[in-house]
Amino acid sequence: MENNKRIIVFTGLSLSFDDASQILDADYRPPVKRGDIFKILKEEEKPDIIGIIDGQFHSAPAVAHKEIMEALNEGITVVGGSSMGALRASELDSLGMIGVGFVYNEYKNGNIKSDDDVAVILDPKTYRPLSEALVNIDYKLKGAISSGIITEEEGEKIHEIAKEIYYPHRNYPNIFKKSDLPEDKMNKLIRYINSHEDIKTQDAKEVLKYIKKIAYK
Repeated sequence: MENNKRIIVFTGLSLSFDDASQILDADYRPPVKRGDIFKILKEEEKPDIIGIIDGQFHSAPAVAHKEIMEALNEGITVVGGSSMGALRASELDSLGMIGVGFVYNEYKNGNIKSDDDVAVILDPKTYRPLSEALVNIDYKLKGAISSGIITEEEGEKIHEIAKEIYYPHRNYPNIFKKSDLPEDKMNKLIRYINSHEDIKTQDAKEVLKYIKKIAYK
């Protein structure tokens, strides 16, 4: 089935360009920042679909709501999920932006409210994350609790430690340094974390699969 739609997707943190291109043929761009969508709207060939997965929060001003609304007003389909895309979709879905995935639904249902839950610091050259998103940590803690690796009380303590760490320094070594988990439980938890995919990555893939489904109608 052939696709003649032009698709632009902002990612790189939750999912690499190489991994993303295995799912969907698109024009992949680094995490979106303020002004990027306005620039797209001035391009000679406008896209049919814009996918927002990753965005810059504090290293640059975040993508503005009015940019996304302008794209929607021009008839462009905007799909979001995983990170900045999930946050903006939860705020703008009533105006036509489409939200996809677990993180979007957590924002939509009010279970998470702050951009701090998905924020990470990135390498400005490679766009790889240099810290860990709280939403990823919490998702894996819940999985570890369900698997009997840690108790609910232990999971809550680790969550509180993670939340208190300023997001650029939030990573597993810094979290576990402050944890009083017994060594055997710590090792089991680390193995669990390393063997399970981040929820932001899972959601990023879902965004691309959704875009592929609507693009190849």
